[in-house]
Amino acid sequence: MNTTIPLPCAPAEVDWFLSKPAPQLEVLLQQLPGDFMILGAAGKMGLHVGLMLRRALDAIGDKRRVWAVSRFRSAGTVDLFERAGIRTIKCDLTDDSELRQLAPVPNVIFMAGAKFGTAQQPDLLRTMNVEMPPRVAQHFSDSRLTAFSTGCVYPYYPTDTDGPDEDVACEPVGTYARSCVGREAAFLEVARSYGTPVSLIRLNYAVEFRYGVPVDLARQMLAGKPIDLTMGHVNLIWQRDAVLQSLLAHGEANPAGFIINITRPEVLSVRELAEQLGALLGCEPRFEGSEAATAWISNPAKACRLFGEPETSVEQILHYVAAWQQHQLPTLNKPTGFEKRDGNF
Repeated sequence: MNTTIPLPCAPAEVDWFLSKPAPQLEVLLQQLPGDFMILGAAGKMGLHVGLMLRRALDAIGDKRRVWAVSRFRSAGTVDLFERAGIRTIKCDLTDDSELRQLAPVPNVIFMAGAKFGTAQQPDLLRTMNVEMPPRVAQHFSDSRLTAFSTGCVYPYYPTDTDGPDEDVACEPVGTYARSCVGREAAFLEVARSYGTPVSLIRLNYAVEFRYGVPVDLARQMLAGKPIDLTMGHVNLIWQRDAVLQSLLAHGEANPAGFIINITRPEVLSVRELAEQLGALLGCEPRFEGSEAATAWISNPAKACRLFGEPETSVEQILHYVAAWQQHQLPTLNKPTGFEKRDGNF
């Protein structure tokens, strides 16, 4: 029988665990004036971005406001932000009349967008990722802007390399990745036209207890389903580390457009990840398909040089995910679709 792995925090404290700030962020916030506004805050990372900002500001005795903006379809989500001292605004960013009601703030974190289900809803993809971002960027052209993007904008890259760095030209595969290139272009155009400081976060697979590639692998194994090796290699980063580095990158925003890959540096074999998780969970993974020679991977050397290597190791990530599964705790029930090679989600 496998030994039960202890959880690093109580399940009710998971969001607190995933939003622990660091001294580097506190130093940055002492240098950057003004309130913060997180657009699209109700997604998978938005709460942790808001919590980390609020906690770091509190740690330096700073009462500046952190605003969370979303459609907030669930009242429970609003409560999560409000209880943490993060102010909420209900707003549909695709509605120009509602967008115009948002007062300018010095610091804006843009996290809105669409991915899952868009293969069957091309209109949603176009509205959220192509048509809305230019209007938002224009509205906040007097702010410091950080916009989340994805490593999917790069071409598939050989898995025996470190992956593409930020100087590699975008060659998006599929409609989702193409829409993300368009989203990036909207913010870079505002930077060029208005001198707006902009940072673009090309994030590759932020994972946590309830979501991410290791969660997908664990759930498939435990359900007795085979693991597709079509996309045989990935990058991962623990969500707390991804949030911290993304906020530190906000301080690097400039009118030329600061672009940065954020992930851990290892190019990881899906087969080996599944085998390591299987050993922790006491189950044998089954596989189908074979590994391609290329994958969607990224080289985060620039982020590691600027901010240090992410604190949470791959081994620790797998232990966290295995512990959550052993305790039979709920997940977000949102498969990543990492195995897809057509770029349609």
